[in-house]
Amino acid sequence: MPKLLPLLLKISLPLIVLDQITKWWVVLNMRQPYVFVDGIKEGNRLADGSDQIVAIDGLLNISRVHNQGVAFGLGNGSAWAPIVFMIVPFLALILVSVLWKKQIFTGISRLSAPLLVAGVIGNLIDRLFQGFWFPGLADASFWKRLSEGYVVDFIDITVPFTNGYHWPSFNVADSCICIAATLLFLSAFKPEQEA
Repeated sequence: MPKLLPLLLKISLPLIVLDQITKWWVVLNMRQPYVFVDGIKEGNRLADGSDQIVAIDGLLNISRVHNQGVAFGLGNGSAWAPIVFMIVPFLALILVSVLWKKQIFTGISRLSAPLLVAGVIGNLIDRLFQGFWFPGLADASFWKRLSEGYVVDFIDITVPFTNGYHWPSFNVADSCICIAATLLFLSAFKPEQEA
């Protein structure tokens, strides 16, 4: 069984860098979807379709979205989500390490471990630091700004043949997690080797 660290350096690290570069490009070049007035969120600029870059007409847009929850925005706007989803990534990283040592990741699923690590760390970086960039929270406490952490999602796909249905926005880290989950799923169908 190969060591995990070389895979993390070859696969996870470049993906984390790509994830952060793309997210910071979005943050630095597109307006935030809402503003803070006296520490309270107001507005939602994306509701009117502003601040979108059309990459492929009718299929792919770049839109700045803040997600404090998890997949499909579950937990967005709740008081518990920012705290829970800052703790869960640390638990996930510990679990990947433990499962790797127990040699659970075999065959094609071996690639899922560095992909999971890249996705988890990419989104964790956002949750830890993005809340500190809001101009309206410059005078807020450390904990308030930390609690406003969010994941930057920006890939906006219109699903073909659905009359304009938009798949929930995602990012490079989310893609890593989905590919890892697919590899784990596919590895479950691999016939067991006889002893």
